[in-house]
Amino acid sequence: MTITDWTMRSSERIKDAEADRYAELIGRRAAREPLQQITGEQVFMGIPFRVTRDTLCPRQDTEVLVEHAIPFCKGAKVLDMCTGTGCIAVSLAKLSGAVSVTAADISEKALAVAKDNAARNGADVAFVLSNMFEMIDGTYDVIVSNPPYIPAIQMEGLMPEVRDYEPELALYGGEDGLTFYRILTAEGAKHLRRPGGPDEKGGYLIVEIGYDQGITVPELFLANGFSDVKVIKDYAGNDRVVAGHL
Repeated sequence: MTITDWTMRSSERIKDAEADRYAELIGRRAAREPLQQITGEQVFMGIPFRVTRDTLCPRQDTEVLVEHAIPFCKGAKVLDMCTGTGCIAVSLAKLSGAVSVTAADISEKALAVAKDNAARNGADVAFVLSNMFEMIDGTYDVIVSNPPYIPAIQMEGLMPEVRDYEPELALYGGEDGLTFYRILTAEGAKHLRRPGGPDEKGGYLIVEIGYDQGITVPELFLANGFSDVKVIKDYAGNDRVVAGHL
């Protein structure tokens, strides 16, 4: 129901069953269950995505990654690693003009949600069940990822909505939070297009990071041969995305 619908029907008396259902939903939210899981949906980049407890809830912070990636994806082969709900892959497939978009995840349940979201939104995305790059063949022009990046010391301190309701598999980034960035920068470089000459840049790697990883992740990019490494801030002024090319 939209705000307009509610305003037009605000004088109506609801039925007892509806009131009971509403109270049940309020109770679930009071128990800190994420609103997105209660409603089963979250809008991302203006596109509705189905949400379950098998995936992270899409966040507006991640839109910064998509917005930055779009110009590099036109006419490109794109790989979304750790796709989750598929919000990044589906958004790029619909908005960027990419030639192809492939999405990979280690979780079969997450991939099932992502496939459903692609079908619901008419997005042409190929899906691969893979532990990072193990089942990935070929090279890409752009690799994007919102990987798990929460370090061990921060896991217990997460909000209950995150700690108790979102999958640890999609959150925990290893002891220092950098496990998946090491893989993305080292193995990802092997799956990116190489530079074609002095005036032709190689493929791009674009990743979301935690607010406090704006120094450590760029160092991994540079150590693995990436150039023009940039840190992009989100709309709250926090470091949010790192991008670079071969």
